[in-house]
Amino acid sequence: MGRMRFFCVAAALATATAFTTSPAAFTTVSPSVGERASFNNVFADNSAHRTRKATIVMDGKANAIRDRITSVKNTKKITMAMKLVAAAKVRRAQDAVLATRPFSETLQSVFGGLIERMGGEAAELPLLTQRDVKKVTICVITGDRGLCGGYNSFMIKKAEARFKELKAAGVDADMVLIGKKGITYFTRRNYPIRKTFETGQNPDSKQALAISEELLNTFLSGETDAVELLYTKFVSLIASTPSIRTLVPFSASEISQKGDEVFQLTSQDGDFEVERKELEVAEPQEFPNDMIFEQDPLQIVNSILPLYLNGQILRTLQESVASELAARMQSMQSASDNAGALAKDLSMQYNRARQAAVTQEILEIVAGAQALE
Repeated sequence: MGRMRFFCVAAALATATAFTTSPAAFTTVSPSVGERASFNNVFADNSAHRTRKATIVMDGKANAIRDRITSVKNTKKITMAMKLVAAAKVRRAQDAVLATRPFSETLQSVFGGLIERMGGEAAELPLLTQRDVKKVTICVITGDRGLCGGYNSFMIKKAEARFKELKAAGVDADMVLIGKKGITYFTRRNYPIRKTFETGQNPDSKQALAISEELLNTFLSGETDAVELLYTKFVSLIASTPSIRTLVPFSASEISQKGDEVFQLTSQDGDFEVERKELEVAEPQEFPNDMIFEQDPLQIVNSILPLYLNGQILRTLQESVASELAARMQSMQSASDNAGALAKDLSMQYNRARQAAVTQEILEIVAGAQALE
């Protein structure tokens, strides 16, 4: 009986020393078949075990959780990098808006002065003439890429609602689409599409000129009676508003009396913020009554209006791109936060699985010892 108890204690000690970094971890010394156990060998050469650190033999479930934690952390790094890239592009977009501001102010000032000089004669210009609306061209600005929250879907829904509203009122409509997301969506659903353009991440005057020429030619040729522009108005980093405005025909009072606003991306306490600044209306340029124009003022105004349209389209493209980038920043921030929370939950599951494995092994050792008593 005493020999049996000594064997149980020896087996338990040998099993406990198996929690090592050795490949032979979690093993016990057992005699060969037909051979008597040599209990002295169990306690021999314990000096190597004293210098080793304890380890835990994990099961497949714990290893799978550990791999998933690594994957989630890598995903978080990617989403944070995408957020910082979007922030850098927002700064570039705001610099582009500020760079075009002096030209817009000068154009508005000259136009206002000419309108005051001509009085009621300006109403005779084709681009300022209101028609009976029988057909409307809807110009829709969306993005070329995804991963930006509801930016594209909100604009597409707005355009669909406006198209159905015009059809219900008995007004024919077609579309000029800017951006791959809108092009793909409306093409698959067989909407009447007049022309398509890509948005890009850096809108320039050449791109805006191509769009404005298409819209002007459509209006001046009588193919459409009005052009409506649907774009996303930049409000803040966490909010943007799908907006609609009549682009053509122009309103002389709106051009000469409408103010403007610019935004600037700043960082405070490690967080990104947007500062908005309202700009006053440019004062109309004064032309003396005895000033003689080389060209007729009507011709001058008629040549200014396409430039104004080009500037407005460029501005809305830049504002839409800024809204898309801000939406992408917010989306990537949410993805990073969710990845962090998921990694935390998985770490808790991993620790619980590890503790369960240790507990199970201890129970097996105790059960084996009791079975030998």
